[in-house]
Amino acid sequence: MIDQYRVPVDKLKNKCDIGCFDFNTTADLYPLQGIIGQKRAAEALEFGLDIKKKGYNIFVSGLSGTGRNSYVLSIAEKKAESKETPDDWVYVHNFKNPDSPIALSLKNGTAKYLKKEIENMIEILQKEIPQIFLSKEYENKKSTLVQQYQKYTQQIIDELNQMAKSYQFMFSQTERGLISVPLKEGRPMSEEEYRNLTSQEMDHLRQNSSQLSLETIDVFNKLRALEEEYRNRIKQLDEKSGFDAVDFYITQLKEKFGDRESIIEFLELLEDDIVGHIDKFKSDQGQDMNNPLAMFQMRSTEAFFDRYRVNLFIDNSEKKGAPIINETNPTYYNLLGRIEYKNELGVMKTDFTEVKAGALHQANGGYLILQAKDLLTNAFAWNALKRALKTNEIIIEGLDKQVGYVVTSTLKPQPIPLDIKVIIVGDPYTYYLLYNYDEDFKKLFKIMADFDIEMERSEENIYKMARFIATHCEKEGLKHFDKSAVGRMIEYSSRLADDQHKLSSRFNQVVEILYEADRWAEMMGSDHVTIIHVEKAIAEKVQRNNKYEEKTMEMFEDGTLLLDVEGEKIGEINGLAVTGTGEYSFGKPSKITVTTYKGKSGIINIEREVRKSGSIHDKGVLILNGYIGDKFAQDKHLSLSANIVFEQLYSGVDGDSASSTELYALLSSLSKIPVKQYIAVTGSVNQRGQIQPIGGVNEKIEGFFKVCKLKGLNGKQGVMIPHQNVKNLMLNDEVIKAIEHGLFNIYAIKSVEEGIEILTGVPAGVKDESGEYTQDSVYYRVNQQLKKFLEEEEGAEEGKERKNERKKKRKRKEISKMRV
Repeated sequence: MIDQYRVPVDKLKNKCDIGCFDFNTTADLYPLQGIIGQKRAAEALEFGLDIKKKGYNIFVSGLSGTGRNSYVLSIAEKKAESKETPDDWVYVHNFKNPDSPIALSLKNGTAKYLKKEIENMIEILQKEIPQIFLSKEYENKKSTLVQQYQKYTQQIIDELNQMAKSYQFMFSQTERGLISVPLKEGRPMSEEEYRNLTSQEMDHLRQNSSQLSLETIDVFNKLRALEEEYRNRIKQLDEKSGFDAVDFYITQLKEKFGDRESIIEFLELLEDDIVGHIDKFKSDQGQDMNNPLAMFQMRSTEAFFDRYRVNLFIDNSEKKGAPIINETNPTYYNLLGRIEYKNELGVMKTDFTEVKAGALHQANGGYLILQAKDLLTNAFAWNALKRALKTNEIIIEGLDKQVGYVVTSTLKPQPIPLDIKVIIVGDPYTYYLLYNYDEDFKKLFKIMADFDIEMERSEENIYKMARFIATHCEKEGLKHFDKSAVGRMIEYSSRLADDQHKLSSRFNQVVEILYEADRWAEMMGSDHVTIIHVEKAIAEKVQRNNKYEEKTMEMFEDGTLLLDVEGEKIGEINGLAVTGTGEYSFGKPSKITVTTYKGKSGIINIEREVRKSGSIHDKGVLILNGYIGDKFAQDKHLSLSANIVFEQLYSGVDGDSASSTELYALLSSLSKIPVKQYIAVTGSVNQRGQIQPIGGVNEKIEGFFKVCKLKGLNGKQGVMIPHQNVKNLMLNDEVIKAIEHGLFNIYAIKSVEEGIEILTGVPAGVKDESGEYTQDSVYYRVNQQLKKFLEEEEGAEEGKERKNERKKKRKRKEISKMRV
């Protein structure tokens, strides 16, 4: 009967038929374009990159190693080639509001020429304008104005002197301006004569001076007006002289860059500012360098000319197509840009030339690729990105504005319009977390491209995998793989996927074996990579990571860990679990024991009682209550106490893959029928007794096989697994050979009843016409034991009631005697 459950050898591994390959080595294959087995994700990415509507940014979901990043980059590059190269951007001084620099866009490749032309123009003007003001032509024009001014001034002074004579005064021109001088006998009074004046003469002089002042007010106003007019005419002459020089260059700039209205407007403002500050362009050679303030005056002049510089903010002259930025450190400033400061004599200063671009600016018009974990772990970066996508503009401001305080005055650069496709690469957990808890996320990232960890093991995908290997051999300079090596890589991929009909999409693990197999082929002096080198690479990778497994096997071998692989025992069974450290995991058998006795405690999970059990394992144990109740408590109360424990387990346990194992040990303890210790068990069970699939079946089988091999294979040993897990079998060749030679066995079952028969050699039992389980079955013995527990419990209860009744009678008698 047991043979019907034995898994055939041809079901233990889906071997790759290399006879169907139409190539000898991967050198005969064309390199693979695109990605394998990710049709859903590829179509989602394609759609998301093509749609132009707001909010259709992309979240790429999948586990690391599935080719997410490389494929995102490759498809973005493909799309970028067909798009136009975006504009260049510059920041320039805002002559109307210096604290708000102006952002100007130019056709790609022209911004650096605008910068060069303007800065060259300023440099030329700094040389030409002083020469203009030293020219004979300018001196003649200025001299004419001076002569006219002096002529008119002299006429006014003569007029003042005529008026002053009647008051015994005259007006004299000095460095301090026009002053009145008292007269004596028609000549200017000397200082000695002025001091020798009597008080009467002084009062008379003051009175004449006051009357003269009143009399000459209008004339002095006329003189001041003449002086103001002279200054204005000199300024007009300077501006006209400067304008003639500046306009020549500005006109040329308008002809070269005047295709955009914003550039024309800026050039006109630039021209007006230069003309308005023409004095700054005049030669300052006359400065006294011995003057301690001369250095500061020179720096002040240099700082003034900074306003005419151009901040080449974004230069796309070297790009062809749309930009692609893969930002690996998406901090707030790296995304949004920053305003830098420079220290000048202990004072922090900044201007529009210190405005620096962020990743959003660099990727504007193209694609920005971000890693979710990097983005979300940087404070303020996620909210800043969302704000930019919602407003469709990039605002550069310091973090002080984000936290609500200002530490120093700063600039507020003009925002730049944003036209970008953002691609965030992350895992499924992050996607669902953001989708459920961030309202903006679902509005801004409407496309989810989901990368699977496995794909169908079809002929098409097998051939693509071979081309994938060929691509890496060409790209990385590896030795080409022959067909035997390719076949082994296909089998290895299925083992990674834990499915005979699937291939793993975690290409990073496949590529690691490619690199290592190439190294072993080189060390062995082979021209091609063969199956020998692939096997060696796989074995060596295991060897590097299986120290913990070796230590565990040593403890099984020397008896530190107790495990029987021979004989039969009541209430004991070998369960299987998967454990590991980091990259490598392996199967570790564990002894599970059950004790049963009368009582009402039910089934007690000792692991749970000591808080070493996970919630899923607790659920599996609680299901046993449901199964026992369904089978044996339909016509009576259930009186049972049972303890279940994983022996020598101190690190905790989780998962429900041992629930069927625990049930078999429980039934064995109740029925007093021993369980075969040489058959280990894995599988989940439901309340109806149906066996459910589990994970890690290959590691569990191989783990028990290694223990049996240590203690000696006897041909009876094996593992019992759920029938659904047969398709997951991709066992190593050593286990398969042992099974072929009858040294090891694998059984696949569908129900608890089938498992009981294999483990005990006794049928589980069914109910007959009277509703009782058939005798000499496991269920019959279990039912009888439960009845016995119940009768003993009821007997104990009846005895307790009789004892209580006798106590009550004695109490009544005592009370009656007291009354008498």
